[in-house]
Amino acid sequence: MRKPESDHEPPSGPPSRHHHPYNSVATPASLAKRKPAMFQTKIEVVKMGEAIPGTGNYTWQIRDWAPDSWRSKPIKQCPEYPDKAALDKATATLRKLPPIVHPREIVQLRQHLRDVAQGKAFLLQGGDCAELFDYCRQDAIESKIKLLLQMSLVLLWGANKRVVRIGRLAGQYAKPRSSPMETINGRQVPSFRGDILNGFDPEERELDPDRMVKAYHHSSATLNYVRAAISNGIADLNRPLNWGLGHVRDPELKAKYEKAVSFLKDMRNFMHTIGAENEKFHTVDLFTSHEGLLLEYEEALTRLLDDPRSPPAHPRKEWYNTSAHFLWIGDRTRQLDHAHVEYFRGIANPLGVKIGPTTPPGDLLGLLRTLNPAREPGKVTLITRYGADKVASLLPAHIRAVEDSEYAHTVVWQCDPMHGNTKSVGSGIKTRQFSDIFSELQQTLRIHKEQGSYLGGVHLELTGDAVTECLGGSEGLGEDDLSTNYTSFCDPRLNEKQALELAFLIADHYRSEREDCCE
Repeated sequence: MRKPESDHEPPSGPPSRHHHPYNSVATPASLAKRKPAMFQTKIEVVKMGEAIPGTGNYTWQIRDWAPDSWRSKPIKQCPEYPDKAALDKATATLRKLPPIVHPREIVQLRQHLRDVAQGKAFLLQGGDCAELFDYCRQDAIESKIKLLLQMSLVLLWGANKRVVRIGRLAGQYAKPRSSPMETINGRQVPSFRGDILNGFDPEERELDPDRMVKAYHHSSATLNYVRAAISNGIADLNRPLNWGLGHVRDPELKAKYEKAVSFLKDMRNFMHTIGAENEKFHTVDLFTSHEGLLLEYEEALTRLLDDPRSPPAHPRKEWYNTSAHFLWIGDRTRQLDHAHVEYFRGIANPLGVKIGPTTPPGDLLGLLRTLNPAREPGKVTLITRYGADKVASLLPAHIRAVEDSEYAHTVVWQCDPMHGNTKSVGSGIKTRQFSDIFSELQQTLRIHKEQGSYLGGVHLELTGDAVTECLGGSEGLGEDDLSTNYTSFCDPRLNEKQALELAFLIADHYRSEREDCCE
């Protein structure tokens, strides 16, 4: 059994430049030494909220921005590569490689997330805490696809809304850390910071910029197989039972799942009978995402490309991060005047921001005005992660700060019930109690209903494997069970059964809401 190595929890109290050398702030002067001479363009775009002629789509207000302008800001979680020549070589290689994702796909996701913000769809986002290059295998990729499909089927049945699927895959290779060093078998070694930076093996802990190139190729290969599997029918609604329940043996959960499948099959048969069946029964969209932590990598894959929404008479270009469809800013790096917010404000991708106990309500509007000055619905997803014991006291103020402002009904509210509920057991292993995860999600659903806002999504760390990393659930996993199959290199993940239990919690909530409205 491997001990999880990630530490997502932010330090208590306000962020400090002196909390730890790793959490200290790199200065613009130190970053200037690493600044390439690739981007000289500074952009100034039309006034807030102006529409592209003939489309009704939003433009971006970007002032004094370029893909490398983040280097003029202080930064946290910034790796200090010992070999600058190797770093320059790796980033130069990345700049020559083709995009991993296409702007048309990014724009499509933006349109889907606009529907989520307006309450017309539901966002399901999930995958590994930290991907490893070793997960770029057919079985590992297929197990994640199938679990996300199973969960989205349940949500479609319960919420009666279209489900937008985003995987934490094909790029989730970097992890924030609270300390640059850790002790393994009495020996101090650099902390494991994700495969894009260094290796899990204690002998591979030196930062290696060539891993960014490896991350590019593993991301590309993973997404290539995702596309191939979907195009060859893995998501065909004509055969949903073929997705299977894998390791789930609970008869009650199986019965609930099969009831949802039966409902959707009856719906499909009806559509076929009346001649209304279409190609959407045979495929789905699955988008990719990761935390945009390593800005050296993100900058190198940021490209000025044609905006597919613009009509031929009014062509225009946007800066797209082509490493993924969706990226998010972590709880440790969301400072308004720091590098990550500076970088994110200029890209056209939809993006997320993790918010939690250390987020003052007043900061939310500053983030939104910086990241989404045009107030485009769905451009920003606020990913809340408090902990089951804090959500009731903190979430209402965050909701009111946004929904009582000019940003009402423009954000996607998404619940991450995982990261605020991490704890260590007696053996020092990190785990999460399923009842805490369940409780935070349940409370979040209730609070949004009370506040008149819409919980539009859930953000989960999960795997389709039969892992034993989170305690509890209907299986009743205890501390002694953790060693049975604990395989995460970072934080504990939900297994297939626990993930489906959460999907049914959401489905039952929205199903009961519809039934109450019909009475």
